[in-house]
Amino acid sequence: MTTATSDARVPEAAEPATTGTLARRAAHPARAIARAEAPLTAGTDQYMRRAAHAVASACLAELRESRGAVAGSRVLVLAGGGHNGGDALLAGAFLARRGARVEAQLATDHPHGPALSRARAAGVAVADAPTPSPVGGGVAADLVIDGLTGIGASGPLRPPAAALIAPLIAAGAPEERAFRVIAVDVPSGVGVDDGALPGPVLAADRTVTFTCPRGAHLLPPAAPLSGRVDVVDLGLPVPAGSEPLALVPDPALLAALLRAPGAADHKYTRGVVGFHAGSEAYPGAAVLAVSGAIRAGAGMARIQASRRAVDLVLASRPEAVPATGRCQAIVVGPGTHRADQLRAAELRGVLRAALRRGGGERQWAVIDAGALGLLPDLIAEGLVCGPEHVLTPHAGEAAALLSGLGQPTTREEVEAAPASAARGLAEATGATVILKAVPALIARPGGGPLLSLDAGPGWLATAGSGDVLAGALGAVLAAVRADRERGEGHQRGEPGIGAAGLSLGDAVALAAAAAVRLHADAGRLASGEGLGRGSEGRPIAALDVAEHLPRARQRLRAQGPRR
Repeated sequence: MTTATSDARVPEAAEPATTGTLARRAAHPARAIARAEAPLTAGTDQYMRRAAHAVASACLAELRESRGAVAGSRVLVLAGGGHNGGDALLAGAFLARRGARVEAQLATDHPHGPALSRARAAGVAVADAPTPSPVGGGVAADLVIDGLTGIGASGPLRPPAAALIAPLIAAGAPEERAFRVIAVDVPSGVGVDDGALPGPVLAADRTVTFTCPRGAHLLPPAAPLSGRVDVVDLGLPVPAGSEPLALVPDPALLAALLRAPGAADHKYTRGVVGFHAGSEAYPGAAVLAVSGAIRAGAGMARIQASRRAVDLVLASRPEAVPATGRCQAIVVGPGTHRADQLRAAELRGVLRAALRRGGGERQWAVIDAGALGLLPDLIAEGLVCGPEHVLTPHAGEAAALLSGLGQPTTREEVEAAPASAARGLAEATGATVILKAVPALIARPGGGPLLSLDAGPGWLATAGSGDVLAGALGAVLAAVRADRERGEGHQRGEPGIGAAGLSLGDAVALAAAAAVRLHADAGRLASGEGLGRGSEGRPIAALDVAEHLPRARQRLRAQGPRR
């Protein structure tokens, strides 16, 4: 997310206040936002005018980029009732005064009166037609301002609003259509707090919101429909006393976990990762996972697998060690399947040791792929996961795991409500959960806000990419645990090293977030997507991602605290 530009003399957006120890940006419930704003917004329109100027500023930027000029551009304003419709109408008035040809179409019989009057006075043509006028099979607009609903709305759009957006949706995805869309607060029709998609939604190229993000900006499946999100400071307070729905972790905290080794370090102080990965059917997964760990900074990688998998690992990564020994973290499951009964029996033994009964710190572990399906039976035996155990399911695996734990769930249900699924898995297992969605979500046992992370470019949807992520996660977990064991952050007085001062759950959640961030950035570097204006990137293989992890680590480290 980014802040608003100052094209329309709008104050630049300040970074919202930090929430707890993990947040860079926090999404709060709509009701909490409304309660916090009410004492200041009652009886004045100054905040609406500021909001409208922020929307207009974003519109100016989009028109200048897409057309080179504002004058003569065609702007369509979709206005519902309430403040969002008022913001959109006032923004349309601003653009009309800059020479744009602006038409407003109303989805309500009760628009914001003063804003509608100002729009008409500025030359905005106000129409009551149910749909935008098509021109040559397209939409007669260069820019659409979506002000149909605000943060108080719930459920699918009502028929008049749905009719207005239908031809716009038919024009295609943002990268396919000839016009751009700016949403006010949220794309109309999304679940504001839970990120659900209860009905049709017009995807935005850019969303302008105020004070702090909303759940829909950070939670899938709605989050990608917001496009670029500008969080604008209007001088209104961030809700106090309400728990956020989701957080974007501070990159500086993630960077601090990735310390550079000093002269006194050795492989055990950097973190050793043990791998129980690969099988006769999928030996390459062991290569990818071990490569992910080594390129993400592990001091050493141990591998226990079939002879074939071990031979492949040693052929590509001769520094890997095919022997048991001390590990700060283990990675269990990449390239395995529970149908392989012999391998499944081996993994059960490994997991039983990691999930042993009783107190004390247990073995930190990444539980991935084929190992996930073994958990329900082990939990039924009385074994317990803790926050130091990180599960990495995609939607199908999450559905299967929830069903195995007595909560019948389909893949489609997980995809429709991933936030609920991630929280449910963390609660049911006691583990930290990375749900592979867009964006990726991290849920911590015991509740609390979800962590929301960019999942990287679409090019990461390639075989073996998840194995690389599992290895990188093992490396970061091992490093964090090694630093916590030594307490070096306190001894040297370096802030944030080894997640010093954080609870075990928060330290593991941050480590998981750092690994997801590294994987996403490595995918972007490998593919070239987004590294230049209009760059759509190029196909990549999983090993390409692993080989770009060192550069991704450098980039993230650069955002950390100065030494």
